[in-house]
Amino acid sequence: MELLISLIIGVLTASGVYLSLRGRTFPVVLGLTLLSYAVNLFLLVMGRLTIGTPPIITETATRYADPLPQALVLTAIVISFGMTAFVIVLSMKAFLEMGNDQVDGKHKP
Repeated sequence: MELLISLIIGVLTASGVYLSLRGRTFPVVLGLTLLSYAVNLFLLVMGRLTIGTPPIITETATRYADPLPQALVLTAIVISFGMTAFVIVLSMKAFLEMGNDQVDGKHKP
C-alpha cells in the first residue's frame, strides 16, 4: 500500500512540476493544483496508514491514529481551494487585458 501511494505522490508531483513550467496560464493553474494534491497526500501518509484505529487515545486502545496530519490536510485543502480560485481569477483578468494566456504576456507566433 505504501509503495502505491508513494508512486501516486511521485506522479502527481512530476505532473504538477511539468505543468507549472508550461508557457500558458491554464496548465500552470492545473500544475499548482496537482502539486497541492501531492502535498496533501504526503501529509496524510505521514500520519501512518491505519485502518480501524480511533483518533483519540482511550484506556482500551492499543494503537491510535494521529489526528494532526488529518487536521493539517483539512486546512491545506481549504487554503489550496482559495489559492486556486485566486489564480484562476488572476489568469482570466490577465487574459482579458492582454488578449492571450501566455505567462510572460507576449504573443508567440
